[in-house]
Formats: sequence, structure tokens, C-alpha cells
Amino acid sequence: MRSIAQVSPLGSASLAALLAMLSPWTPAWSACSVDRGAAGATAPLTRHLGQDCSAQEREAQAVPAAELLVALKAGRGLDLEGVVVTGDLALDQLPLLPPEAVFKLPPRIQDIIPVADIRDVRLIAGPVTIKDSLVRGTIKTNLTTGLLVINGPVTMTGTTFERMVDLSYAVFGGPVDFSHAILLREGFFIHAWFAEGARFEATALGTHSRFHKATFAGPVTFKRAGFNGLAEFLEVQFQQEAQFAQTYFKLGTGFSGSRFGGLLDFSEARFDREAFFTYALFAKDAYFRRATFAGVADFSDAEFRGLEDFSKVMFALEPRFTRTKLTGERPIPRGLQDLRIMYGIVAALILFLFWFIYLLKKQS
Repeated sequence: MRSIAQVSPLGSASLAALLAMLSPWTPAWSACSVDRGAAGATAPLTRHLGQDCSAQEREAQAVPAAELLVALKAGRGLDLEGVVVTGDLALDQLPLLPPEAVFKLPPRIQDIIPVADIRDVRLIAGPVTIKDSLVRGTIKTNLTTGLLVINGPVTMTGTTFERMVDLSYAVFGGPVDFSHAILLREGFFIHAWFAEGARFEATALGTHSRFHKATFAGPVTFKRAGFNGLAEFLEVQFQQEAQFAQTYFKLGTGFSGSRFGGLLDFSEARFDREAFFTYALFAKDAYFRRATFAGVADFSDAEFRGLEDFSKVMFALEPRFTRTKLTGERPIPRGLQDLRIMYGIVAALILFLFWFIYLLKKQS
């Protein structure tokens, strides 16, 4: 009988490969570490590549989109960091939920699903995280009816998407974070529903961004984001605070028909082309201070029910406020903004000046 010490080099290599596969941390190359997470049928598909991995090593360890789809079909989540994802991910290939499974979803999500779509619901059960990665293919729901429910947080921070991201008709049951992500092509969220907070802070959006008839039930921020193509926010429901401060809009922008239920902040935003807010409703205070409108700024038929702040705004063209309604209570001026105080200060200065002149003449 051969001892372990007498195992052939080929056998030793096979044993080492087997041990490497069983280990959660695999040295993919001499300096590139790969964390595959815990094993298990319900554990998320995990792939973390360390910062020491080169671009070539990341390409060699690329994750096929087909592998992601298999995990999602099995009810698993995704936990990817520092990876390259290849191929297209078609989320309409996920199985339909039976109606009885729909009724097991959280009540707040059940309330979103129309009765007509009860048999046309797909589910991603776990959280989806793709951080600091490169996605080469498309990610699409391919839906025009029905819904895709993502019952967990979605985190895409720092990831670059080379092709279209279309998450239309998606219901995000948890917080969504695309901060510092780069979308080089289209980013579509048509009829999407964000049940919790959504963050697109410092996000670079590409050739066309569409949030047509989306609903943000929680606070949302696009602060310091850059829209490098058309930006459509038509008939969007912003139920809580919406932040667009220091946001850049390169091409035409539309917020027509949208409803802003909470505080709205466009301070220091820049619109290089047309910006339409026609028929928009601003239920709370709306701040546009120091914003720049280089093209048409159209607020026709809009309604401001709170304070509207357009102080120090730069309009390259005459803004349009045709039939715009200002129905909110005007704030009571305080301090130097109160004309009565200003007049009092001026009167006091005049009296002091006359008194000072009187003293000078008396001493001469």
C-alpha cells in the first residue's frame, strides 16, 4: 500500500485543487484572493475579488450572467464585489410566482401589486449586491406588464455598467443604492416602485435615463449626480424628500406632471438644455437657489403649495410661469429681510448722521 508521502505529483496537484475548491478563500493567482463565501443552497452567490487582483486576473475570474440567473432562480441572493460580469442577464426568465406565494410577500409589497397582475409576478428573494465591479452585458426585466419584486436591498455602488440597465416594472422592497455607479448607456426605471430610500448620489448616468411613472415612497437623493443624456422624470411620485442639489443635466430634462410630496432641493443644479416642470405639484418647500438654467425653464401650470426659493437663480432665457399657482402661505420675513426693521435701521442711521453733524458744528 502506498503511503501519503508516496503520492504522485499529479495526485498531489489534484488533492490541492480539491482542497482549494472546498476553501472559502481561494488564491486564484499568486496575489489575487477570491472569497466565495459560505456554501449552502440558500446562501447568496458570493464572489469577492481582493484589491490586489489585476485587471487580467479579474477577467480570468469573470462571472457569467447565466450563473447569476441560476442562483436567482434557486431563491439565492447575489453578493459580488470587484468582479467582472459577462453576458446578458434577462430577468424575465425567472419563474412566475403562484398566487398563493404572492400573498406571503410583505403586506406593503402586496398593496403595490394590482389584482390584474397577481398571476404575473416574479421574485428575487434575497439581497442583490454588485459593488465596485464591471458589468459588460445588459441587465433587463424585459417587462411591459406584470412586476419583478426584489425583496431585499439592492446595492450597486461603484459599479460600471457598459450596456443597458432596464429595471422597469421592478418593485424594490428594500433600500436601493446606485451611489458612485457609472451607467454608460441607458438606465430605465419605468413604472418602478421604490418602497424605501433610494440613493443615486454622485452617479453618472448615460445616454438616456427614464423614470417615467416611477414611485419613490421613501426619501431619494440624486445629489451631485450627472445626467449625460436625456433625463425623463415624467409623472413621477416623490412621496418624501427629493434631493437634486448640485446635479448636472446635460440634455433635455422633464419633470412634467410629477408630484413632490416632501421637501425638494435643486440648489446649485445646472440645466444645460430645456427643463420642463409643467403641471408639476410641489406640496412642500421647493429650493432652486443658485441653480443655472442655460435653456428654456418652463414651470407653466405648476403649483407651489409651500415656499418656492428661486433666489440667485441664473436664467439664460426668460422663464415661463404661465398659469403657475402659488398657493402656499408666504413666510414672515425675519431679521434684515423684514422691511420694517430695514426702515428702522435706515432711520436710526440718518438721525445719528444729523446728530454727528450737529456735534461737529457745535465744536467748531
